[in-house]
Amino acid sequence: MQYVPFEPAPGPAPHAAHGPGPVRGSDSRGRILVVDDDPTVAEVLAGYLDRAGYDVERAGDGPGALKRFAVNRPDLVVLDLMLPGMNGFEVCRRMRTYGPVPVIMLTARGDEEDRVLGLETGADDYVTKPFSPRELVLRVASVLRRSRSGAPEQGGAAMRTLTGAGLSLAPGARSVTLDGRVLALTLREFDLLSFFLRHPGRAFAREELMREVWGWDFGDLSTVTVHVRRLRGKIETDPANPRLIRTVWGVGYRCDLPDAGEPS
Repeated sequence: MQYVPFEPAPGPAPHAAHGPGPVRGSDSRGRILVVDDDPTVAEVLAGYLDRAGYDVERAGDGPGALKRFAVNRPDLVVLDLMLPGMNGFEVCRRMRTYGPVPVIMLTARGDEEDRVLGLETGADDYVTKPFSPRELVLRVASVLRRSRSGAPEQGGAAMRTLTGAGLSLAPGARSVTLDGRVLALTLREFDLLSFFLRHPGRAFAREELMREVWGWDFGDLSTVTVHVRRLRGKIETDPANPRLIRTVWGVGYRCDLPDAGEPS
């Protein structure tokens, strides 16, 4: 079954080639790798991204995507889940061995299990086919903006090192330690922890977290749930009985820092 986005991009897309496109120069918004075995979907996506100011490369399968990724590291990857030979989950895992990179996963299935697994693999977002290419371009811009910003808020205060409960988060370096041990967080996990540490003791609904951390007024709230669960697994002594990021029933989540005088 072929999934075609709502409308094709008008006109040719000179940079949307299977090989490396021409270097756009200082006006480029970033380099995007589109991985999809459906040439129609890949062409439409590449066309819209090109017209939005991005340099675009394309790959039709997992091995090809990994080769392009290793040779010319993109700023973001749009990755189809259902690829021949090697699925998107495995491609994402292998890309992560090279270091953090934002990933938006595409799936033709609406099952929550697939979406959750994609997020747990390390994807920053997912989009279910069929989709609006304009919406995907907006999501690309949002994920890139967050990955480059160092912290959700701007200004000098946003660059202060945040500490509490043995955690030390440096927004400028995008690094986190727990009791002196460096933590490996995804880009979105980092932003979520940064937001919690800036607002200890305050409960936030999942809708608020999606708006403040993801920058979206729309989206599946299970995205927040999965990221909270993954973050707990990395910072809590007992993730099944969390003491730092707590569930506030009927509301959402709250960050408690006992050594900062917050409730324990």
